[in-house]
Amino acid sequence: MTITVHQFPCLSDNYGFLVRDDATGLAACVDTPDAAAILRELDKVGWKLDLILNTHWHPDHAGGNADIVAATGATVVGPKEVERIGKAPDREVAHGDVVKLGETAFQVLDSGGHTLGHIAYFDSADHVAFVGDTLFALGCGRLFEGTPQQMWASLQRLANLPDDTTVYCAHEYTASNARFALSVDDDPALKARAAEIFAARERGEWTVPTTIGLEKATNPFLRAPLLRPGVPEHEAFAAVRAAKDSFKG
Repeated sequence: MTITVHQFPCLSDNYGFLVRDDATGLAACVDTPDAAAILRELDKVGWKLDLILNTHWHPDHAGGNADIVAATGATVVGPKEVERIGKAPDREVAHGDVVKLGETAFQVLDSGGHTLGHIAYFDSADHVAFVGDTLFALGCGRLFEGTPQQMWASLQRLANLPDDTTVYCAHEYTASNARFALSVDDDPALKARAAEIFAARERGEWTVPTTIGLEKATNPFLRAPLLRPGVPEHEAFAAVRAAKDSFKG
């Protein structure tokens, strides 16, 4: 079983993802940040859309659902909270559920914290995860609805995936995240990665996707217990998250 991922930038800093199950040719889009861009990319690659896989309810993730369904007839799959901005998902899913795209099986993982019902989709056969706004390259999502305990548990759930898991996060925030990371962590591996990120962005290159192993090694939110030893892990995470929320660099 293999999948093909077609990634493209949209809106100001989002990425869109089209995913095709190579065995059957069935395709999905992960979130709907920009309906026009998604429909344009579908036409470009020549794929017929079967599923919309929403990670959470925010408009830059589910706001294009209605237009894309109208144009393609795709089935909307996602957490219950998606109903907050319009039509409820055709199939409501939560942690432990499995979503099939042809022969590809996506495990649904609870990744709440950014929003209460946020989920991620993990293809265990191909070691690919679509994580929405929970985990970013060198960052993590703001806690708009959840608690530090919830978000820390979600990040640990993702961190427990295989290190070679390819992680598709939804925004190009990496240079900003790197500037913050350098303000709280002087690890040599982080410094080297940050230099690569700044150079890549100067060349106009994307920094997404990343991998679980790379994030465990350099992401200050996953490294929080090492940065603030002697306190409960979720409190260490909360302190790093609060520092990022007020960071002006």
